[in-house]
Amino acid sequence: SRSAMSRTRRSSPSSRNMEQYLTFVLGGEVFAMGILAIKEIIEYADLTEVPMMPGYVRGVINLRGAVVPVIDLSVRFGKPSSPVTKRTCIVIIEVGVRNERHILGVVVDAVNAVLDIPGSEVEPPPAFGASIRTDFIRGMGKVSGKFVILLDVGHVLAANEMDVLVDAQGSAASAAA
Repeated sequence: SRSAMSRTRRSSPSSRNMEQYLTFVLGGEVFAMGILAIKEIIEYADLTEVPMMPGYVRGVINLRGAVVPVIDLSVRFGKPSSPVTKRTCIVIIEVGVRNERHILGVVVDAVNAVLDIPGSEVEPPPAFGASIRTDFIRGMGKVSGKFVILLDVGHVLAANEMDVLVDAQGSAASAAA
């Protein structure tokens, strides 16, 4: 039968390198990040601002009792902060820095969809011309003829910047105590 055939075709070796990405909008551009790093997506809620933090740190949120720093990706990429709208979300991601797992929130203008992008449709990042630093870019994924910037979640924050966020968590937690 046809359905049995499509089932075997789907598990063929070529589709095994298919990766799923969450696409989202930031400053009018479409970006994507691998869904394995994503824990959940929550609506944008009031953040607690933490004094003396870099501009890209919007603040911290209380996520089921845990203090989670929230990053403004637009500012992180050297662009102006986007205004908060009804579609603004916080994507909760898990990143590994120096063999430690950290949970952080990333503010995005809108979440689009989860897409399967085969490895064969991912190009290396451009050497120039991208509007963000290339160390943030894992590659360029081709989706219906257009390129989507695939972010390298692990490199969106450098290790020394992660230390700043850990300090933010500490000071927010002690202020709340």
